[in-house]
Amino acid sequence: MCGICGYVSKKNITLGQLKAMNDTMYHRGPDDSGEEIYPASMGYQVGLAQRRLSILDLSALGHQPMHSENKRVSVVYNGEIYNFQELKKELADYSFRSNCDTEVIIAAYLKWGIQCIERFNGMFAIALYDRETDSLYLVRDRIGKKPLYYWYEDRNLVFASELKPIMKCPGFQGEIAREVLPRYLFQQYINAPESVYQNVYKLEPGAVLRFTGGQIKIWKYWDIREVYARAQSNPVSSYEEAREQLKALLKKAVAARMIADVPLGSFLSGGYDSSLVTAIAQEHAQEPVKTFSIGFHEERYNEAKYARAVADYLGTDHTELTIGEQDMFELVESIPQYYDEPFADSSQIATMMVSKLARERVTVALSGDGGDEFFCGYNIYENVAQAQKLDMLGGLVHGICHLPGLRQAHIEEKLPFKVRVIAGNREKESKTQFGAGNYIVKARAMVGELGSDEKALPIHYLMESRYGVKNWQVRRMLLDMDTYLPGDILCKVDRASMKYSLESRCPILDPDVMEFSYRIPHAYKYAGSDKKHILKEIAYDYIPRALLERPKVGFGVPLDQWLRGPLKDQLLDYSSYDFLKNQNIFDAEYVSRMIQTYVATGDAGPATGANYSKLSWSFFVFQQWYERYHGNKKTKDVL
Repeated sequence: MCGICGYVSKKNITLGQLKAMNDTMYHRGPDDSGEEIYPASMGYQVGLAQRRLSILDLSALGHQPMHSENKRVSVVYNGEIYNFQELKKELADYSFRSNCDTEVIIAAYLKWGIQCIERFNGMFAIALYDRETDSLYLVRDRIGKKPLYYWYEDRNLVFASELKPIMKCPGFQGEIAREVLPRYLFQQYINAPESVYQNVYKLEPGAVLRFTGGQIKIWKYWDIREVYARAQSNPVSSYEEAREQLKALLKKAVAARMIADVPLGSFLSGGYDSSLVTAIAQEHAQEPVKTFSIGFHEERYNEAKYARAVADYLGTDHTELTIGEQDMFELVESIPQYYDEPFADSSQIATMMVSKLARERVTVALSGDGGDEFFCGYNIYENVAQAQKLDMLGGLVHGICHLPGLRQAHIEEKLPFKVRVIAGNREKESKTQFGAGNYIVKARAMVGELGSDEKALPIHYLMESRYGVKNWQVRRMLLDMDTYLPGDILCKVDRASMKYSLESRCPILDPDVMEFSYRIPHAYKYAGSDKKHILKEIAYDYIPRALLERPKVGFGVPLDQWLRGPLKDQLLDYSSYDFLKNQNIFDAEYVSRMIQTYVATGDAGPATGANYSKLSWSFFVFQQWYERYHGNKKTKDVL
């Protein structure tokens, strides 16, 4: 696990400047660093740099940038190729010097070309420079576990695992991409390919970028829509077959992720996904697996006792930390330093805390991420199923309410909240993304003119028809795999864990597991009203049902209390008319009035759909980020 950065540019970027860019990611790789610059054709120079967190082959032979024996290829890379030992056997004609997966990338490229990435089972962000073709390739893993940004402007390319190295690059101005802000305020994250800056992008999951002669070409080598469609043509024939094959694939995926030359453990929340992963890991381990969980003083959120019961049953070496509101609150100021793009999923705070706890004893931690998206675990999927059943009725209500006389009387606005949501859900490309329309209106209004439909990105992801799926639950799951999972969940875990130089590995996101899940009939995942049915049944092979079967309890940061309590003065300063007018990003009059009203009245309750702490928190996090990187013109003082 590491951080990488570099460039192909005609600008004179010195080795010292490249090192300064690289060192902004010290937390991603405290064990080693390397920076090199090479001449290229047409007046370009290539710079490659990496910060290393040593996991495999801890010797100096794993140093990056790494080069092929004939010096044709140079690589910097972040991640893990779990099947590198198997690939190494196929590449026996290459003279390996190290026992690390980075060198396997080089050998595989020399034998198979850039198509070699389709053979890699892992999580990765790769930058590979081929002197023979004078091409730089950027590659991101299939589901987007590892981040990769790039800045492309004036036929120059700069790339990095995080935004900080790009911010530090000479000549970077950092113009805010205001058109993404309404969507960010609503969704609380910025999804690929967009970023918060103009001309800076995230390489999408499963994508390759090739830079040659000042031009870039991007293509997908793994696309959820295409992979799902292929898998559906070959469904699993029976439940027992699906269950046994899935269990075998999960066992193989966990075993592959336990290969490390450093201490390894597992996050354990006591839920199905993390408990199953931990149980399989314990089965493979030579000694008790180190497990980690956090508990909360607020009893209604505290699931630590369930995690402890699972740990006791499995016999793991368990560590638990009970935290309070103040412990979490103290991390708020560090959010923009490690999430160096506005990111407002408040569960990042708890994720940082459990990562910190784990790092005290291990360098690698297994997680259960991906179980909800691939096996139908979120509560929203139940709501989606109900909404599909009521859609025709909702269309009828909408039509009646828009009859000339009734439209003028604003009848639809007087309907109960849930009825209003179903009736208003008429956009075909976002059928599964229904919700309170007043959130959307406010998110757009906060950015003023650029929040309008014509100039801003759509608030919702208008792409559902691309999946060709009639079942709304399946459609929403696929959409979440394309958006919410990589853009929010995996981003959250990557930044939170790397804040403490901890590598997080996700067995459920193994390519073989993901692709096999597409062959499993949906009725095996959502059986009646039982979410994640097949995954639960496998978990019961390891852990008694009584220890796992309970309502899901999510933990939410008390945003309303914070924003109208200890953060109130800061929030009001950020939203003052004079501050916003000078900043020239948001609609000063609208936002100032909205925040003042929110601070005075608070959330109005779920019955009306007026829960404005979410928008206010997104705004607050943006302003924290802006203050750190753009306040007082100190844009380069990023650490």
